[in-house]
Order: sequence, then structure tokens, then C-alpha cells
Amino acid sequence: MRQIVLDTETTGLSAENGDRIIEIGCVELLNRKFTGNNLHHYINPERDSHEDALKVHGISNEFLRDKPKFAQLADEILDYLAGAELIIHNAPFDIAFLNKELERLGRPPVKTLVSGVIDTLVMAKEMYPGKRNGLDALCDRLGVDNSGRTLHGALLDAELLADVYINMTRGQDALIMEAGPTDKSEGPALEQVDLRLLDLPVLLANEQEAAAHDAVLADIDKASKGKTLWRTAAAV
Repeated sequence: MRQIVLDTETTGLSAENGDRIIEIGCVELLNRKFTGNNLHHYINPERDSHEDALKVHGISNEFLRDKPKFAQLADEILDYLAGAELIIHNAPFDIAFLNKELERLGRPPVKTLVSGVIDTLVMAKEMYPGKRNGLDALCDRLGVDNSGRTLHGALLDAELLADVYINMTRGQDALIMEAGPTDKSEGPALEQVDLRLLDLPVLLANEQEAAAHDAVLADIDKASKGKTLWRTAAAV
């Protein structure tokens, strides 16, 4: 599976009110592994950034003056994203900016070119309800080193988000192993391991563990005044 972790920096917060993309950073994952085939561009937005936006990304208007415009990079960006699944933190924000840039060029929305979009902010809110779920908070929570992130930057943020996503989705169904050396131009051969084929040992509880388990059930049974499901089922 080919996935692209994507982030943008912009001149402000509203694509509909004329704010533009000034930086795009993309990190490619193939079968959940970093390929190194990343994409990164600074973009001349043809307007100045808002003062508040400058405080976030620190990319000056002067620095962007001689950078290519989005129209000059559109084909490269779209070819790179084509067919991939996008992973974005607060996806509606970045998608709205991409779609507005494409609309100016008479191009279809980005979702028509990709296989799907995963919003890691939505995932995080489901996994950690009531907690801070910004990128820095998730890095701290999941042990991802973000010490180099003093300002927002599209490529750095995409790299951090890729690590965060892999940690958030780590599980048995994500287990992959290298099948062996291959031609380096093709990358490592990856084999999906079907855990259903493994003969896993069954470890039974010892007497102490069984007694502790019975004690917990007794406490729950007492708290519910004998209305626990196991008592009801046993009486049937």
C-alpha cells in the first residue's frame, strides 16, 4: 500500500478568502515503511502572509519571492499524489487549500486523484478523547522526538506525522517482515505475515492468578447486587 503523509504551510487560515499555500511537504510510505521518495517545495503565493501566520512558520515574504508558483508545480505534485492514500492531520484544512489551488487552474479536486484520505486528528480524538491532540502533544504521548520543531515546517511536520501515524496504528495486523535482499532499485521485498497461521501456545492461569481473578469477579458481583451476566447465565 502506498501512502503519502502530507502537510502544508499557508499565508493564513482561509483558502476561501484568498490565502495560499507557501510550502508543501510529503513523505512516502510503502507498506508502512519510509521509502525516502519525499516531495518538498516552497511556493510563491503571490501575496504576503498574515502576521500571525509568519509567527507560526517563520517563512518570510522575501524568501518566497523567487520561488515557483503553484501552477508551475501542479503537474509534479499531482503525479506524485496520484493513486496514493493521503494521511493528513486536520485534513479538511490542507484539502481545502489544495482544492482551491487546483480550482484556480481548472483542475478537479484532489480527492478524485487519490485512493482516500486519513485524518489523524479524527483518529487521535477517538483514541484520546478529552486530551490535547495537536502534533506536538501526540509526539510527546507516543515518544516521537520533536525536539527539532521550533517552528512549523511542512516537510518536518510530515515526517513527524508519519512516525505518529505508524505508532497510532501499530498492531498485529500491521506486522511485516523483510523477505530477503533484492535489487536495491526495487526496494526490499515485503511479505505480509498472516498471524492466523501461527500456532500460538495457550498459557493457563496458575492457582494464584485464578484466585485473584475469582476475587475480582466476587467484588464486581457484590457491587452489582448479584446482577452480573455470568451469574444470570449460570442460572439459565
